[in-house]
Amino acid sequence: MYSTRKIGLCFFAALILSGCATRRYQPVPMVPNETASRLETRSLGDEDLHAFVEKNVGHAVAPWPPKTWNLATLSLAALYFNPSLEGAKARVEEVQAAIVTAGARPNPSLSVAPGVPSPYLFNLDFSVPIETGGKRGHRIQAARSLDRAARFDLADSAWKVHGGVRVALLNYLLASRRLDLVRSEEQIRVDQANILEQRFLVGEIPRPEVDLARIELSKTHLTINSAEGQLAEAKAALAASIGIPVRSLQEFDFSWSDLDSPPSAESFSPERIQREAVLNRLDVRRSLAQYAAAEADLQLEVSKQYPDVQIGPGYTYEEKNNFFTLGLLTTLPIFNRNQGPIAEAEARRKEAAAAFLEKQAQVIAGSERALALYIAALKELAGADQSLRKLQDAQLQMMEQAVRLGEEDRLSLNGVQIESSVVAQARLGALAHAQSALGELEDAVQQPLDPGDVFSIGPESPALNKSPKESKR
Repeated sequence: MYSTRKIGLCFFAALILSGCATRRYQPVPMVPNETASRLETRSLGDEDLHAFVEKNVGHAVAPWPPKTWNLATLSLAALYFNPSLEGAKARVEEVQAAIVTAGARPNPSLSVAPGVPSPYLFNLDFSVPIETGGKRGHRIQAARSLDRAARFDLADSAWKVHGGVRVALLNYLLASRRLDLVRSEEQIRVDQANILEQRFLVGEIPRPEVDLARIELSKTHLTINSAEGQLAEAKAALAASIGIPVRSLQEFDFSWSDLDSPPSAESFSPERIQREAVLNRLDVRRSLAQYAAAEADLQLEVSKQYPDVQIGPGYTYEEKNNFFTLGLLTTLPIFNRNQGPIAEAEARRKEAAAAFLEKQAQVIAGSERALALYIAALKELAGADQSLRKLQDAQLQMMEQAVRLGEEDRLSLNGVQIESSVVAQARLGALAHAQSALGELEDAVQQPLDPGDVFSIGPESPALNKSPKESKR
């Protein structure tokens, strides 16, 4: 009787100790007012952002915050603030936890059956499960493959954030230039309208010529209003791509050193672009990792043909007699040998292989299309450059010289200046097409192609690994 109580006490002590080791639930409530307040207080002057930028650029950044921001620093700010990455980071944490789950060994079991009502009957069985066929190793391999896939997915999301910043910064700088060109044209048209007004007053020209000039001036005013609205919209889009309120951008300037000089078409051979797309695209590498996970799942299902066993000692107390036994428990694979799950896993592997081949073909076709569009955009830009240089270097300079010598009047010069402004705006549009096409080509290979853009991202990039303090932002 004494030994029975002793064994029972040991059993309950074990239960209490195991309960002390359990993890307790920690609530994390979402309060909309608090989260909105944190979003509204974000700023490029954030000191934690300062440390984050310095860690990624590899050198001190002073003064802070810098007055002028470029594509690389704005992209880092977006990786720090943009909330679209948080979901991908949470998925990485989830698959990392899945690795722990896959590697967990099954717990032993303990069965206690006290005699009721007789105190002279007591039974205790202890069982240790043993997995066979390398099932645990296959589970871990599948989980690790999914972990790589999740990291590629995170890097892919980060590249899309960088691409969003690139598009937004490009649109903002081009909108600012367009506004400057239209304002310059406005001054020319004001001067033109004043000259025509003076000529009308002295009777040199009829009234319709003055009215026509005033109408063109009014159109320019409307174009300025539209350009100012586009600039404000572009700044708001830039702030949104970073993940900060638009007012946080008011005190800063933005630069793009090679904006007017996109790389030549000769620097990108079709072979190089295709190779970079196939080898560097993060979604292709993610698809390959998913295929590896499907392969490990199939190996796991095949190994389940071999049943697991449970082995353990047993103890029985009966009428002051002690009995010790050694038990073995297993499942007999008589009615099925896991054929169904194996066939399902084989089908999933085929599906993953087909998805990989489809993604690879899409990437190759997309890279070829992006290169063709970029080459066409460069030709358009070259034609606009030639027209603008011809007008400015020849006709405009000759007209300015003629006005200085008194051979031509200012009205003729205004006409050439307006023509130059129109050509400059057309050239700006061609530049927008070329830079947009370059951005699409970079997206096709997911790698910077502009020599001035050193931003690069990968699964192990430090920009994707915030400290716990930074992750609260």
